[in-house]
Amino acid sequence: MSNLRPIWEPSKERIERANLSRFIRFAQTEHKALVTDYHSLYDFSIHHPEEFWRAVWEFCGIRASGDFDEVLVDGDKMPGARWFPGVRLNFAQNLLRYKDERIALIARNEWGHKRELSYAQLHDAVGRLAHALRAAGVKTGDRVAGFLPNIPEAVIAMLATASLGAVWSSCSPDFGINGVVDRFGQIAPKVLFTADAYGYGGKRFDCLSKIREVLGKIPGVEKLVVIPYSGNAFKLDGLPNAVAWPNFLGSEAPELEFTPTAFDHPLYVMYSSGTTGVPKCIVHGAGGTLIQHLKELVLHTDLKREDRIFYYTTCGWMMWNWLVSSLAVGASVVLYDGSPFHPDGKVLWDLVDEVDISVFGTSAKWIAAVEKAGIKPRESHKLLSLKTILSTGSPLADESFDYVYRDVKERVLLSSISGGTDIVSCFALGNPLLPVYRGELQCRGLGLKVEILDDGGKPVREEKGELACTAPFPCMPIGFWNDADGTKYKNAYFSKVDNVWCHGDHALLTEHDGIVIYGRSDAVLNPGGVRIGTAEIYRQVEQLPEVLESIAVGQEWDNDVRVILFVRLREGQTLDDALSSRIRKQIRDNTTPRHVPAKILQVADIPRTISGKITELAVRETIHGRPVKNTDALANPQALQLFEALRAQLAS
Repeated sequence: MSNLRPIWEPSKERIERANLSRFIRFAQTEHKALVTDYHSLYDFSIHHPEEFWRAVWEFCGIRASGDFDEVLVDGDKMPGARWFPGVRLNFAQNLLRYKDERIALIARNEWGHKRELSYAQLHDAVGRLAHALRAAGVKTGDRVAGFLPNIPEAVIAMLATASLGAVWSSCSPDFGINGVVDRFGQIAPKVLFTADAYGYGGKRFDCLSKIREVLGKIPGVEKLVVIPYSGNAFKLDGLPNAVAWPNFLGSEAPELEFTPTAFDHPLYVMYSSGTTGVPKCIVHGAGGTLIQHLKELVLHTDLKREDRIFYYTTCGWMMWNWLVSSLAVGASVVLYDGSPFHPDGKVLWDLVDEVDISVFGTSAKWIAAVEKAGIKPRESHKLLSLKTILSTGSPLADESFDYVYRDVKERVLLSSISGGTDIVSCFALGNPLLPVYRGELQCRGLGLKVEILDDGGKPVREEKGELACTAPFPCMPIGFWNDADGTKYKNAYFSKVDNVWCHGDHALLTEHDGIVIYGRSDAVLNPGGVRIGTAEIYRQVEQLPEVLESIAVGQEWDNDVRVILFVRLREGQTLDDALSSRIRKQIRDNTTPRHVPAKILQVADIPRTISGKITELAVRETIHGRPVKNTDALANPQALQLFEALRAQLAS
């Protein structure tokens, strides 16, 4: 692949003002690093990891105590490397380093509720809740869970939990009962937070009836704290050990105390999608999460105190954790709870103008959907404050890059970013110093030795292969919950190539050090032995105006694999021979004959995980008549019945 001409380049002023430019000068003067630009800085970061991460620590002003002499121990072991072993810190203390009147949280929802909290108010609220949790018996290492919408109380509860050295875990209230039990049931939380209800798409959804069943399946929850979010009256009858948020907090406002913990002390338990079985409980450490998030926010995202940063996310997606770490920079964090299409697809662009968002994060699917809806914010909105757009969740199509620069804003940095819950951060992401090339992630993350490996495990460039990280990094999970000997953890990431993290993305490293991601490795199609990333097909199919979205899987056929494509069309559209021919021609003309599907079928819905990602594996299992192991991980499991009904058409 070769994109020779960038579609965006930073101005000289933007380069000069960037935090990353200041960091390069800092590395030169304070650490005698021989770096002059991003590429030499990246080389320095992977060849001198101890010096690099020490420089990040100092530049970002991480607050800690203890022995800083050792940065990395057992650096040749993956897993097994240990970072900053002599250091003690508290994650919440670093996010609450500011205690002034500047705005910390701006919250909006589709009900029209508007709230703002200053850093001083946030500090006070966390102190009161931490005091209440301590009085309820929560201590270092205990688990506290949130079944919560994206509201300030979720942030307050996480920070109060972390201030005590306890472990936070959350999921969004659209999870089904079994989905919640599959997650929280494994970690046995001592305290559980929930809202009384939440709103989505113009509808009100009750949380308390659901949580009543959850509590019946998770013994040991000593306190249920209910947040009065909807504004309607509610009763706590039949909810054991339940208390309303205001009563739990009480009237005392004690001084906030922070319990110091080891660098690798558990901070978060997060969960894999669970589409292939019970979700894996991924444990992330306080120090690794903190230093990685600060590196990404300060250096790669160029976040400053005066910024207002937003990411459309729920509390069940790692981008929520990533977003909230922006508090450590002193920026204003914007929270939105509700549908991004209610009352229409302009609602998030309206939010940009209303609260002056400067860094706007969303999913690739949302960008594609607003383009399909014919929305042109450049014509309908001012977007004066907007300087950066972030996209993740799935590969951002080439045409979506065109859409942003044509119909959203010309002078904006569009950063496609990619990583995952597994590392609670990114392997490849944006960069304020580098140009943007159509269809590419700008660069590999500093300090992460990201390489693309061929089938023999050898690094390649400008060839498709497996995205891997071949050296330890601080935000690797400290392990999986209930995996004492580390077997599940090792099998998840280190079973393909010894001592190498294999991430499961099918990707390519470009000539100018960008990354292109073609989809998940386990969803790669293999007709006639040719490996095809599903995103290569989606990029072509979804350019047709009739197609809203698509999903492609490999069907076992005649001792080989054939490509089957399912399409969801605009309302009123039908898949006829003419449209099928246009789809095939679009794919053939822009890829290869191998990409052209053997069959194209219309479906009314496509299954997706609760975080919004389409799930090829569930469709693949269904069309082969094999059971899908955990449908509770899906937001719309009923969609699988549509594919089951098509099995007869796939028999020839």
